[in-house]
Amino acid sequence: MQKFLAKRALLPDGWANNVMLTVDDTGFIQSVDTNAHGDAAQKIDGSIIPSMPNLHSHAFQRAFAGKSEYASATQDSFWTWRKLMYSFLETLDAEELEDIATKLYIEMRQAGFNHVGEFHYIHHRPDGQPYDDPAHLSHVMIRAAKKAGIGITILPVLYAYSGFGAQPPEDGQKRFINNAEQYLNIISTLHDSYSNDAMVYVGAAFHSLRAVSGEMIKEVSAALNQINPNMPIHIHIAEQQKEVDDCLAWSGKRPVEWLMDNINVNSNWCLVHATHMNDTETKAVAKSGAVAGLCPITEANLGDGLFNIETYIEHDGAWGIGSDSHIAINMLEELRLIEYGQRLLRQQRAICRSSTQPHVGDYLYHSALRGGAQALGIKAGRLDTGYRADFLVLGDDKHIEDSILLDSLIFAGNVNINAHYICGQKT
Repeated sequence: MQKFLAKRALLPDGWANNVMLTVDDTGFIQSVDTNAHGDAAQKIDGSIIPSMPNLHSHAFQRAFAGKSEYASATQDSFWTWRKLMYSFLETLDAEELEDIATKLYIEMRQAGFNHVGEFHYIHHRPDGQPYDDPAHLSHVMIRAAKKAGIGITILPVLYAYSGFGAQPPEDGQKRFINNAEQYLNIISTLHDSYSNDAMVYVGAAFHSLRAVSGEMIKEVSAALNQINPNMPIHIHIAEQQKEVDDCLAWSGKRPVEWLMDNINVNSNWCLVHATHMNDTETKAVAKSGAVAGLCPITEANLGDGLFNIETYIEHDGAWGIGSDSHIAINMLEELRLIEYGQRLLRQQRAICRSSTQPHVGDYLYHSALRGGAQALGIKAGRLDTGYRADFLVLGDDKHIEDSILLDSLIFAGNVNINAHYICGQKT
């Protein structure tokens, strides 16, 4: 049992003074008391806020960051970047992957993230041959998270094709490819191995509508429901305009339109990027209860475009943030860029707010906490009884009033974190 006494804490119903958190031996909050005193408690000189879930990660890409920032002979885009990324994977082995992931997860933790959703699609050896244990590289990612001291929702990815209409995979995709049976074997193995681990959660992911067929999504979704009816399910969707155009040519429908019309998308789902949606699609995703997984720094780096967040907010859509390709690891910049992108597009200010929350910083931070926790299937993202004791201690904030503290943190700060606790342990 641990006790923490903070001078100021952001609780679900707002800021409170002299807050005592009692944390049990599993790292979960047992009680929250305000206006408290306690000589036996560990005193925290500063304000504490919940730390942030990171709902979308391709850990290996951190080692690739900065290696594609030059002009080629063709028009550079996501698709030219992808070819370079495939080349990078040609020799990456399990030991190197674990080292990259461990260092990345430490960076992530230091940036204020408490839990990562690892969208993991490298399953095989560099030559494309399976490991004796098909879940070997998933175990590697989990081991890296444990060494770094961060929670993980491992999201093994089903990847079978190279394009809409079940086109044969390319050579650069040989490390990703599984059929439905092989994929479900990985999921079952991980579920059995980590079902009692408080820091490891097992979800599932379909890479994209390009990489799986509709029949596979339906078959695998039904099997996942038997393993765990609350399992998080993620998918890349509508990230690039070319993807939208190709989907229209294949099916006569836009990617999100096709998904919503053909698959039972609900609150278990996270639609990653969803950049190119019309208003009808945006409203449908919001109504479904699914989380939109936004990765603003990566989306800017790849030239993806801007999410239709103003309409999404109007319809109470859930969303969270991820650092995706890890071109930079900066939780505050992810949040800031969501708002600044809209300001540049619309030539207005204070876009991301709600009818009940006029402060942009408060809206951004609380929304990303809720959406990230939902997308990763975790009890985190709030300082409340029954939730994981994950929090950040802010530095040099004594003279900032409660009403603008999150505004100041996001829009006037870079790194303003004195300490980070995950499951009550200082990291």
